[in-house]
Amino acid sequence: MKNTLRLLMTTTLAATAALAQDKLDLTAEKTRASYAIGADIANSMKRQSLDLDNKALAAGLVDGMNGKLQLKDAELEKAMNDFKTALMAKRQASQATAATENTKKGTDFLAANAKKEGVKTTASGLQYKVMKAGPDGGKSPKATDTVKVHYHGTLIDGTVFDSSVQRGEPISFPLNGVIPGWTEGVQLMKVGDKFQFTIPSALAYGEQGAGGAIGPNSTLIFEVELLGIEAGK
Repeated sequence: MKNTLRLLMTTTLAATAALAQDKLDLTAEKTRASYAIGADIANSMKRQSLDLDNKALAAGLVDGMNGKLQLKDAELEKAMNDFKTALMAKRQASQATAATENTKKGTDFLAANAKKEGVKTTASGLQYKVMKAGPDGGKSPKATDTVKVHYHGTLIDGTVFDSSVQRGEPISFPLNGVIPGWTEGVQLMKVGDKFQFTIPSALAYGEQGAGGAIGPNSTLIFEVELLGIEAGK
């Protein structure tokens, strides 16, 4: 919320331009840079889905810069508190709706996926499928080990939210320091194996989600290739 308030107070350039409604001469370097900063701030505000009156916002910024505010300090504080309360309620309602929808979609997807050829389901509800078997005699990691993997993570609708494959660089991490679905699943693998994991939200990021594309109660799909094991410290 502090970032949101700070953002509102730093939109002077963009808001002033909107208030003036004049076409700018954008040939000067300073003017172009100022315009670009204003556009960047506006895009950031849009991403936050803030429901604001642009004219009133611009007037508040101009009045504030000129030291001629039309509301008293107590009125400004109340307006800001009311705004924060309403914004929080709106976001909580949106989270609750998304959580309910994601739960149903995830449950339906898991039920259908469990019936597919080669898919196995563990006692916890984790689903996995062997995409490629490594060489015979490969070792399996323990939860206390550090593993090196390549992975590709998507939502059930195919949206990619993270991928070491796309970055072209594998990663290493302690196996007991990640989501439960990974900790359990990767221990089923041997070095050289490549598995597909379908992870219920309870074994992923749960009701909180992880921000970005991973909303509350999201079921996740990972393709994971186990490249190596380092002994646990």
